[in-house]
Amino acid sequence: MSVRVLVPSDSTAKSLGADAVAAAVAEAAPALDVRRTGSRGLYWLEPLVEVETAAGRIGFGPLDVQRARTLFAGGAPSAEHPDCLGLVAELPALKAQARLTMTRAGVVEPLSLAQYEAHGGFLGLRRAQSLTAQEIVAAVTESGLRGRGGAAFPTGVKWRTVLQAEGSQKYIVCNADEGDSGTFADRMVMESDPFLLIEGMRIAGLAVGADRGYIYCRAEYPQAIATLDEAIRLAAAAGHLHGFHLQVREGAGAYICGEETSLLESLEGKRGTVRYRPPLPATAGLFGKPTVVNNVISLATVPVILAQGAEHHRSFGVGRSLGTLTVQLAGNVRRGGLFEVPFGVTLRQVVEDLGGGTASGRPIKAVQAGGPLGAYIPPQHFDTPLDYESFQTIDAMIGHGGLVVFDDRADLGTLARYAFEFCAEESCGKCTPCRVGAVRGVEVVDRIRRGERAVDNRILLKDLCRTMIDGSLCGLGGMAPLPVLSVMEHFAEEL
Repeated sequence: MSVRVLVPSDSTAKSLGADAVAAAVAEAAPALDVRRTGSRGLYWLEPLVEVETAAGRIGFGPLDVQRARTLFAGGAPSAEHPDCLGLVAELPALKAQARLTMTRAGVVEPLSLAQYEAHGGFLGLRRAQSLTAQEIVAAVTESGLRGRGGAAFPTGVKWRTVLQAEGSQKYIVCNADEGDSGTFADRMVMESDPFLLIEGMRIAGLAVGADRGYIYCRAEYPQAIATLDEAIRLAAAAGHLHGFHLQVREGAGAYICGEETSLLESLEGKRGTVRYRPPLPATAGLFGKPTVVNNVISLATVPVILAQGAEHHRSFGVGRSLGTLTVQLAGNVRRGGLFEVPFGVTLRQVVEDLGGGTASGRPIKAVQAGGPLGAYIPPQHFDTPLDYESFQTIDAMIGHGGLVVFDDRADLGTLARYAFEFCAEESCGKCTPCRVGAVRGVEVVDRIRRGERAVDNRILLKDLCRTMIDGSLCGLGGMAPLPVLSVMEHFAEEL
């Protein structure tokens, strides 16, 4: 039997030359069985090539074409080779994690149903099929799962509302419009382990009585869309959907469509604008019917909960922040990638210990958490635990788990201005605080930075931020002031 060599095929690995490396390995050693997996999320090592041995997979990376040709010229290299990283499963960056949702990412071939099942796939669905809808909802509620898209709303409460809502037709909608800067966990699931999301949506359908689902995927993710389409076809052909009709819909390319009601408007073929609430989507969502709207990671966690039990999920995390967080490190960071860790580890542990500090080697000036509308967190708050309640105490949010690192050369005043500029560009225009406030915000920041009546304009800027927070219809206008206020508090001299 030929030795199997695994080369990642997700978008980031491909952008770093994985396709060419895979071709080089196959050309240098035709006798080897070269397969394409997803990514483990260790992006500073990509393309990370793995070789199967009796002891486990050993890794080599990052490789380029020339190194791959040299390394595999004599066949598969051994663990004794000086370039070998050792057993991949024993790498410190993986050993330090608590992988529940991402356990198969980078391990299996994304479109292999056999491998998915061999690594525990569909165990959660099989258990769900033996339970009543109420029992499924109870298990998800007991697990403590909260929405991983940023709002952190209890998933079980949302599902119970949809289950109890009257309606002959109900829907499951997956929000895969991953638009926050520094986030890529959703894409990793869709490209590396697509059957996991499908299984989660199927379980959600059983839980609330929905026979139709839609994955609203960001238009900038063509590989994820293609992978999901094929995975749905394979799952349906194998009988795993059992009458549950699932489709992928390409997003409209607007940041605002990441907001659940704007997403529903877009999914209905309309312009993506925020809806007034109430009614909530749980009672009047897609086409006015009761609808579950969950993020990719939320739905991908459900099969784990059903397969391993609610208590197992609750054994991770702290307080009301239970389970794990898929932290995505980006920006000026030495080891950028995805790290799944229990809620409660500190920001410092993630950024400095796992991330290795800045790529430039200079001191960290700030970390922006929660996307382009998240606060800039200074080093004095780096010992704050990564959980929803602790972050509230420092006027920050975890959001989708994206962390963007900046060194001491970053101009925080310019970045604060960008928050308003971004909001002005991406606003749907439905409410005045967001539509007008963001434009006025850019103007006020510019006056402050020019030294024009700086004291008065700082007072005006705080009033404007409060108006946007209190008066905006959705999180875009309501959170755009957060990075500005954090700069005013911690880096006032740069504004």
